[in-house]
Amino acid sequence: MLGEDLEWYTTLAELERVGAAAGRLHIAQPTLSRMLGRLERRLGVELFDRNGKRIALNDFGRIYYEHARRARAELDAAAHTIADLANPAKGVVRLSFLNSFGGWLVPQLVGGFRRGSGRITVTLRQAAAEVVTAQVLDGEADLGIVSPRPTEAGIGWRSLLHQPLVLAVPADHRLAARRQIRLADVADAEFITMPPGFGMRRIFDEMCAAADIRPRIAFESSDLVTVAGLVAAGLGVAVLPLEDPAPLPGLVTVPLADAGSARDVGLIWSAAGPPSDAARRFRDFAEDWAVRRRGIQLPRR
Repeated sequence: MLGEDLEWYTTLAELERVGAAAGRLHIAQPTLSRMLGRLERRLGVELFDRNGKRIALNDFGRIYYEHARRARAELDAAAHTIADLANPAKGVVRLSFLNSFGGWLVPQLVGGFRRGSGRITVTLRQAAAEVVTAQVLDGEADLGIVSPRPTEAGIGWRSLLHQPLVLAVPADHRLAARRQIRLADVADAEFITMPPGFGMRRIFDEMCAAADIRPRIAFESSDLVTVAGLVAAGLGVAVLPLEDPAPLPGLVTVPLADAGSARDVGLIWSAAGPPSDAARRFRDFAEDWAVRRRGIQLPRR
């Protein structure tokens, strides 16, 4: 696969829209479709699932994307190393993220990135998921870390990790000793959750709708540590990501048996134009970090 092939395929895989990818690459949409068709015929498999005008990477496409991205990253790294010798790299990455990722995920990513790219500055902003997405779309942030995947158009997305969700209950709760629980089992409970506009609230609302329950909200807080603290104080129950925040005294977490009881955490960026060199380097680092963390597992969609 030549360098230009790496570029068009990885761009198409990241956007999953032929029109948007063709616009980014400044080529005609039919030309890009033909290029994809030739590649699929050469490999003997389809790399995307087609649903009308929409496409989505399948397992074959994700495997090919990972190898293509790594090959492109290796070639880019060689070019950057040469360029840095002549003109040391500088730049700024504006990273916006959810508050709950400030205790562990963001420090791990930024710390690892800075060890290999010390001349690039990373600036940080924290906000709710809807605000982070808006900042990325408006160009106020280069990258965002959110959960769940945004529904807005024009957003690139790559999954970083998959967090199981648990029901947090007070230690003396009648269901604290259960090995597993369904949300419908606590339909009559008072819930503590985040306000609308936050990613965990959207996930909670979707889970309640799937379980056909109308939850009674006792308290809302924009901080998951506060949510956990209110549960530990016996003021209600809550749906929380496993180990985020860390367990508190007086709080017990019970695995949820409901389908889809997990949150996908991912990196987002604007698909309106090419990223800066600094932002692209951070994005490549974050994706490699996610691959190392998952081991040999395929990226989750």
